[in-house]
Amino acid sequence: MITTDTKSITAVWVQAASCGGCTMSALGAEPGGLVEALERAGIELLWHPSLSEDGGAAVLDLLEDCRNGVRAFDVLCVEGAVLQGPNGSGRFHILAGSGRPMARWVADLARQARFVVAAGSCAPYGSIPSPGGPTEATGLQFCGEDVGGVLGEGWRSRGGMPVINVAGCAPHPGWLIETLMALAQGLLGPQDLDDFGRPRFWANHLAHHGCARNEYYEFKASAAEHSQLGCLMENLGCMATQAAGDCNLRVWNGSGGSCTNAGYACVNCTSPGFEEPGSPFLETAKFAGIPVGLPVDMPKAWFVALSALSKSATPDRVRKNARQNRVVIPPRRRPRP
Repeated sequence: MITTDTKSITAVWVQAASCGGCTMSALGAEPGGLVEALERAGIELLWHPSLSEDGGAAVLDLLEDCRNGVRAFDVLCVEGAVLQGPNGSGRFHILAGSGRPMARWVADLARQARFVVAAGSCAPYGSIPSPGGPTEATGLQFCGEDVGGVLGEGWRSRGGMPVINVAGCAPHPGWLIETLMALAQGLLGPQDLDDFGRPRFWANHLAHHGCARNEYYEFKASAAEHSQLGCLMENLGCMATQAAGDCNLRVWNGSGGSCTNAGYACVNCTSPGFEEPGSPFLETAKFAGIPVGLPVDMPKAWFVALSALSKSATPDRVRKNARQNRVVIPPRRRPRP
């Protein structure tokens, strides 16, 4: 969390092929909502398709001035995958009233911005709109795990940065606000991004860290249904032990409202390719009874040995509570001898 005074920066937000969920998440920035959070951080939002009053010719004039370098701005925020189809023309997505493909607007604006921030998982990696098809949807600097995208592998902004991927479907609003604050303070450089362009201040964590179900994970006491308290990894498709993000270390929506705290398995939405897991969501793919997706840095033999040992040592309280929708056996102290 960045707490020092922040210099003022200006940002332009454009929306490509997106459901708008990243904006919906950002609106929940705390305390006070997105607009107040931006004002408090000294971030001037020149235009946002959902929040700004200006429309029509006024917006086109602003974007044209930004594209031509007449109006200086610091950050281009892009929400949504960029459609390059059909046949590389980009004409599946024309910015209304401009006659120009959004792909060209994004490329032109990116050349003028000091920094480019891709909000969500579609803008960084193509994600939901991208698997095949004539739309030729892609991310800004990745298409899935492959570098490239609409801007190209070697592209750098005027500030010397690659695209900064605030990934997630949808991302935590704090990731976005704190990324902008870090840029304003000069505290975010290329070395502060991981291999997929994600800021390390949140991507160096796993969604597993701080999960309220960790006692069940330790003993491999697994839930069989999503209404139950046990660990969701073994049977219900949870990928929190593989997913980048400090999701369970932050407050969401005024409380500890992460996916796993709500009883929903983590689907690793901060990573490229999460939309095509290779097996049904909310089901754990297994081979010979062993989950295919193991925790990061965990060799299969160690996982098997650890699981067997953990299950043999599982307290009766943990085993029974794991298959309930509430705690039925509370922790008890052993009587003193």
